[in-house]
Amino acid sequence: MESSNLSFMEKLFHLKEAQTTVRREIMAGLTTFVSMAYILFVNPQVLGVAGMDKGAVFTATALSAILGSVLMALLANYPIAIAPGLGDNAFFTYSVVLAMGIPWQTAMAGVFMSSILFLIISIVKLREIVIDSIPHDLKLAMASGIGLFIAFVGLQGGGLVVSSKSTLVAMGSLTVPTTWLTIFGLVVTGLLMAKKVPGSIFIGMILSTIVGLVTKLIPLPKEIISTIPSMKPTFGVGIAHLPDLANPQLWAVVLVFLLVAFFDTAGTLIGLAEQAGFMKDNKMPRIGKALMADSISMVGGAVMGTTPTAAFVESSAGIAVGGRTGLTSLTVSVMFALAMFFSPLLTIVTTNITAPVLIIVGILMAQSMKQIDWSKFEIAMPAFLTIVGMPLTYNISYGFAFGILFYPLTMWAAGRGKEVKPVMYILFVVFVILLYIINILPGK
Repeated sequence: MESSNLSFMEKLFHLKEAQTTVRREIMAGLTTFVSMAYILFVNPQVLGVAGMDKGAVFTATALSAILGSVLMALLANYPIAIAPGLGDNAFFTYSVVLAMGIPWQTAMAGVFMSSILFLIISIVKLREIVIDSIPHDLKLAMASGIGLFIAFVGLQGGGLVVSSKSTLVAMGSLTVPTTWLTIFGLVVTGLLMAKKVPGSIFIGMILSTIVGLVTKLIPLPKEIISTIPSMKPTFGVGIAHLPDLANPQLWAVVLVFLLVAFFDTAGTLIGLAEQAGFMKDNKMPRIGKALMADSISMVGGAVMGTTPTAAFVESSAGIAVGGRTGLTSLTVSVMFALAMFFSPLLTIVTTNITAPVLIIVGILMAQSMKQIDWSKFEIAMPAFLTIVGMPLTYNISYGFAFGILFYPLTMWAAGRGKEVKPVMYILFVVFVILLYIINILPGK
């Protein structure tokens, strides 16, 4: 019976070809899930500020993550998880609903419309054409930039870096007990990684959690099992309010959602593919299927009542552990399904537990910088701006935009304009328009 199950797994995910095992893939899936489980709580909190029912958003978040991750596993066979993105939910709440005064029901109609357009673009393979046209050096810069971005998120979430009015950022206080939990996890995980212990990242997370519970820095959950909240308050609301889109102002919102989702996922997919070694001749195999999985889950999430889904940067944690096939993302979907029943247990996985993971993975992803051709300034400038733009603007899309905007200009100045593919010039115009729209919206 066991051999037949292994045969089925091999046939479905091609484990031998990917030089991996069922155990390693499941370990990778667990690592990715624990690293991104925070979205189950953060997404309802952010959208709750907009007036949405937190319980309904919790369920919609879990189900959209399950849908996207299963599709990624079965369609594209990639170890990349999908869930509602943090940038989009913040834009939805703080810029659209609060700053522009648009009811969340109407804003959700905008999300639904952008997701339909997103799906159409994926079906006609426009996204695939765009991604294949991005030069190799910029793809390496995106991977490196994402690494610095998630390392910065980890440093901030773990209390090692804090905001400062005089210097923007500063060293966190070592008098805060939970910060030492981050330091413990970072040291232990780093030592395990240096010793090349299999599953170092996941083991580090478990040890940190145990220490947190023993020292009472992490409180024990009050209950273990809870009922799944109803999605009735949010399900289908976006579709019901489609007539509200007659307002021209809302189409600017639809366009922003569309473009940000387009390039957020594109940048993340490329970065993760570079990390995992999937890129072949500057192209990502099966990227069309990966983008289709993302597009369908975005439509599903909009119907259920959550903001756009995206490929999650935290998938890099599972890839670092050894995840190389869809079995990793399938494991993530199973864990999200279980989390719907055991959500109180997720409270023990605090940001201080996941922070060391993000920092370690950031180190691994930053290694892509060594392959960039720094000797040519026309390459170095857009690559550098891509890399630093992501952590310094706290937005993957902005870093991506900096690279796209400067690459055609520096290549033209260096007399290499003919080497730039036509799509890159089109992207230049698109990003100029996108940045203009974003910055003229109220509250920006």
